[in-house]
Amino acid sequence: MSSERKVRVRFAPSPTGGLHLGGVRTALFNFLYARQHQGDFILRVEDTDQTRFVPGAEEYINECLAWCGLTPDESPLKGGEYGPYRQSERKPSYRKYAEQLIENGYAYYAFDTAEELDEQRKLQPNFRYSHENRLQLRNSLSLSEAETQQLLDAGTPHTIRIKIPTDETVSFTDMIRGKVAFDTNLVDDKVLLKADGMPTYHLAVVVDDKAMEISHVFRGEEWLPSAPIHILLWEYLGWGDSMPGWAHLPLILKPDGNGKLSKRDGDRLGFPVYAMNWTDAKSGDTTKGFREMGFLPEAFVNMLGVLGWNDGTEQELFSLDELIQKFGVDRISKAGAKFDFEKAKWFNHEWIKRTSTESLLPQIKTVLEHHQVDANEAYVSRVLDAVKERLTFVEDFWSQASFFFLQPAEYDLNAVKPKWSAEKTAFFEGINQSLEGFDTWKAAELEPFFKDAIQASGMKMGELMMPFRIMLVGGKFGPDVFQIVELLGKNEVISRVKKALKEFDA
Repeated sequence: MSSERKVRVRFAPSPTGGLHLGGVRTALFNFLYARQHQGDFILRVEDTDQTRFVPGAEEYINECLAWCGLTPDESPLKGGEYGPYRQSERKPSYRKYAEQLIENGYAYYAFDTAEELDEQRKLQPNFRYSHENRLQLRNSLSLSEAETQQLLDAGTPHTIRIKIPTDETVSFTDMIRGKVAFDTNLVDDKVLLKADGMPTYHLAVVVDDKAMEISHVFRGEEWLPSAPIHILLWEYLGWGDSMPGWAHLPLILKPDGNGKLSKRDGDRLGFPVYAMNWTDAKSGDTTKGFREMGFLPEAFVNMLGVLGWNDGTEQELFSLDELIQKFGVDRISKAGAKFDFEKAKWFNHEWIKRTSTESLLPQIKTVLEHHQVDANEAYVSRVLDAVKERLTFVEDFWSQASFFFLQPAEYDLNAVKPKWSAEKTAFFEGINQSLEGFDTWKAAELEPFFKDAIQASGMKMGELMMPFRIMLVGGKFGPDVFQIVELLGKNEVISRVKKALKEFDA
């Protein structure tokens, strides 16, 4: 492969359902590699298996990539010189290559029916179509040329299978794993063209990667067993010199490290595995996604970027631009990466702290609308500044800040009543009278006034500060109490103290 070759990489999902976080990470690593080398990032929709096609899935993929900031340079939505970008629209281009393989002795027609193959599977539990049995099955290798032609002329349904050679080793250098080798005796004669004329993944991916001049293929480790088939096809079609570089990414594992992370694991353990909400068209069931759970795209992308990769330092927080600058295939791990939802939440917490109040405001407004609260934007901004460091998700704003918008409906009386006294009631009644006289309402002035009053009363700071907080917010939580006092304003603070005293004295 020439060093002058332009970097062109592709993310090639099937439109069959929700986009797993492993798929998004594959898209991300492709995107990072392309941007780092001033190359092109292509979205190709692999919809050749029409039986698994789900309406709306392609639009969902586009929305996921847009949310993550991984904008393709070429896609079904943004055409280029190498289209079309849906495999179903490229159907005419595949048969000629399958026929070429037959002509050159690298593939054959197979006339076995689905029922006949099912019967073979019953007879042989580990049945696979290969050099071991191909001559006992119904195909153009076991039939005469005349019989084969007769079946073709009669329009007999058939597939085209690759003829895997015997006693050979197929090897290649993986950009992550180094040299990888396969014994061809252990590889099946995979179907290349189905009876409906549509290609399988194996033929389509090679033909399309060649047609689109793909320079490097980043894909999941689960595709490693298919690598020898694809490499043979590149060679058999005469394109060996154009073959892309290969990089098989490590699996994303369950939190305990035992096996690949699946949707079922997320359902069982209570966290999302899809980028965004996905609603099953048949059942109507919605599977929750990271976006709807309240993850910022920056946090989601950052979390995926360091799942199986690091830059060799202790740094964990990376913007997309920083990932582009620092990404390197040499730092991708060979071993699977355990998914840790607590760590994912940490990333979101850190990114909320990093994100400007102005950028978060639209989402905060949505939270307030959900709770039927209409508030002044400047006030909401000040409240957000006060509680931002306490949020793991944007939705946490309500649990952390609702008291800024609504008076407490109830109080943590268990924390107050056992030690409450007439002396404390008198103290807060006096405080309320004094607060009426304040012209400027700033925490910097209110705090020393309050603390001086406590000292003058002869009571302890803790005996009065905690009840004061509970009067304002309902419980023992929230930011600095005098920050709360300043934000609520004079009239509201006085009103809340009066209201709380009735409850405390009851």
